[in-house]
Order: sequence, then structure tokens, then C-alpha cells
Amino acid sequence: MNQDKAKQLGKKRRAIRVRAKVTGTRERPRLSVFKSNAYMFAQIIDDTTGKTLVSAHTKKVEAGNKTEASFKMGQTLAGLAKTAGITKVVFDRGGNLYHGRIKAVADGARDGGLDF
Repeated sequence: MNQDKAKQLGKKRRAIRVRAKVTGTRERPRLSVFKSNAYMFAQIIDDTTGKTLVSAHTKKVEAGNKTEASFKMGQTLAGLAKTAGITKVVFDRGGNLYHGRIKAVADGARDGGLDF
């Protein structure tokens, strides 16, 4: 097995393991993070109804580097969540390691007022 396939398989296994333990409810929805090479996307999802309540991305965020943009996106997402009446969430890192840009989104959301 080449290195790229092993990396993809590891990420998929981590994602399945995380999603088995993390589900969002109406009182405490799930904050799901997706990372591409260029951008970050985050959604707050109510898994009981299958609806996205709030979403944000780094495409329109002005920042110095990707990590700073991720932090600002987390703050933006927290602000949108507060206007929607959401204060508590569960964090779904989506199979990514809790490091770098994923950690920056979480820190930005906490800084913006979300509790998780």
C-alpha cells in the first residue's frame, strides 16, 4: 500500500471513530469541520433533523495565513451561532488530527463564545 492510500485510510478510520462517539442534538448541535488544501469549512448541524443550522468558510476571510484565517472563521461561526441562539456544541474534527488549522477553528469558536 502506498503512502497516500495509507493516509486516506487512517483519516477515514479516525472519522468513523469520532462520528461513532459524537452526535448533535437540538440542545447541543455538532460543530463539523472540513479542511481542504486551500480552505476550511465549518457547519453547526442538528443530527436529529439532519439540518445545517449555521455555516462559515475561509473563502472570504482576510487574514495573513491559513491558520489565522481558520481562527477568524471560528470566531465568525461563533457569532453566527450566538445570533441563532446556540451556545453549546460538540466538536467533530472530521478525522483530522486536533492540530494546526483544526485547533485554530476550535480556539476561535471558543474565543467567540461557544462552549465545548
